[in-house]
Amino acid sequence: MNRTDLHPQKHDVSGLVAAISRNKEEGTLGRFLEPHRWAILGEHLHAISLPRGNLLISQGAMDRKLYFLESGSLKVEIKTAAGFTQLAILAPGTVVGEGSFFSHLSRSSSVIAYSDCKVWELSTDGFALLSKQHPTVALALSMALGAIIATRMHDMSMRIAVT
Repeated sequence: MNRTDLHPQKHDVSGLVAAISRNKEEGTLGRFLEPHRWAILGEHLHAISLPRGNLLISQGAMDRKLYFLESGSLKVEIKTAAGFTQLAILAPGTVVGEGSFFSHLSRSSSVIAYSDCKVWELSTDGFALLSKQHPTVALALSMALGAIIATRMHDMSMRIAVT
């Protein structure tokens, strides 16, 4: 960890919080993580502008980053012997990357910007620092992500889209 990692920066995550509150789909962050926790969580996130068509997550990759979608939409797809199959289109206010974040396994699918997007990235180092500095927020995030995974696993059409 470098010296700047020890002093998280405040980021304006109000757009992300607004997107989360607008997303009324089953198994969303708004159902499981209270808005007041995002000010602290935002200190550990990094904003990324992702132009349409750019790859966010590559199937088979071994990274464990977690992404929160503020704006735009993301396409989740899987490559099989028969070609590419679209699994889901993710709307603002959702999370992606939760499967590998917890499992330490390779990415099960690819995620591509379906439109221009703004995403917020949480690295494993950022989560470790969050856990040290604000363990109740880290626990709340973990519980929210667990609830989202359980909800997605319950829905057969979303089960395979857990990245």
